[in-house]
Amino acid sequence: MTTVFKKLGPGLLFAGAAIGVSHLVQSTRAGADFGLGLIWALILVNLVKYPFFQFGPRYALATGESLLEGYRRMSKGVLVIYYILNLGTMFTIQAAVTAVTAGIAARLLGIDSTAWTSVVVALLCFAVLWRGKYSWLDKSMKIIVLALSISTLIAVVFAFGTKPDLTLTQVLPITSSEWIFLIAFMGWMPGPLDISIWHSLWTLEKKKMNPKTTLKSSLFDFNIGYGVTLVLGLCFVVLGATVMFGSDVSFSASGATFAGQLIGLYTSVMGSGWFVIIAIAALTTMISTTLTTLDASPRVMAHTTTLLNGKYANNQLTWMLILTVGTCLIFLFFAAEMGLLVQIATVLSFLTAPFYAAANLALVTGKHMPVKHRPKKWLRVASLLGILFLIGFSITYLTVLF
Repeated sequence: MTTVFKKLGPGLLFAGAAIGVSHLVQSTRAGADFGLGLIWALILVNLVKYPFFQFGPRYALATGESLLEGYRRMSKGVLVIYYILNLGTMFTIQAAVTAVTAGIAARLLGIDSTAWTSVVVALLCFAVLWRGKYSWLDKSMKIIVLALSISTLIAVVFAFGTKPDLTLTQVLPITSSEWIFLIAFMGWMPGPLDISIWHSLWTLEKKKMNPKTTLKSSLFDFNIGYGVTLVLGLCFVVLGATVMFGSDVSFSASGATFAGQLIGLYTSVMGSGWFVIIAIAALTTMISTTLTTLDASPRVMAHTTTLLNGKYANNQLTWMLILTVGTCLIFLFFAAEMGLLVQIATVLSFLTAPFYAAANLALVTGKHMPVKHRPKKWLRVASLLGILFLIGFSITYLTVLF
């Protein structure tokens, strides 16, 4: 068991990055609004996106380079587009996940959540990563994801007994607002496709720490992490359905406020004695996301800068500082525009999903990829069908939105 645990790393970092607002807010809201009726959507989108996320560690271990090098091989323009997109969204994404983390922490500590609370959380996360770097993140994420899984499963088991009349009847949205929610729910589950790029870099970092890492062990690690994201997504849907479905509570559009409402509703049904378990489950969910995004975005920006300049630039810490400062400035001066910024980031994530999917497939089936490590035929076929789904998904989103 110890040997298996040591092999885990990037897959759990993937889980930590994916299990955030999409699970805590979106999955719970899906259960609250539709009961167990959208489980089909959760499972479907995880199946559709699976190949494209898996291609990240597959390409990295098979070629010894990240997806970013692969994009550079395709065209420098592809890398420039990625650089601009990431630069335009990373501050908003970091601010969003940090705000929710701060809201939950404030609720747990019994204090008011303010802009300065979010600033403190952002600075603490920066300090943690600055001192511990990747090796600390690799070790701590195993503990965080384990604590998250255990506390969430305990909550689910208990909550099931509070509403035994729930059915597994699956439903389709009816109104335009319900369709918009469904599209957002599926778009962010289990996470944006550019996380595959982060995963490829984490995989190479793990390879440096453990040179014996193989493609087989890396894919095993990925499958564990991906499985955790799926199971916990289902858990949060169940929690939303058992605790909130039919409660007539008006949920806040603010992620931080919603998280507070979530914890309050859980404890009102399950009893105040469960407050700590529920709060820990929610807090570890968001801490994992906040830490991994704060590590990943600067990591990819530093690496992309190196590839575009043609020379090595060890500036990950500089980018981490830039991201932290930019996030704090959003809290202090642009909090009123947070909703618009998040919507822009969401739209970009939707519209770029087919691009990342097609690029990842092209890399793992291209001439630079060793033949023996290329995906099997069934996975290639599933990928092509997935790309068609994502294109249709993006068109539907734009049609409904505008």
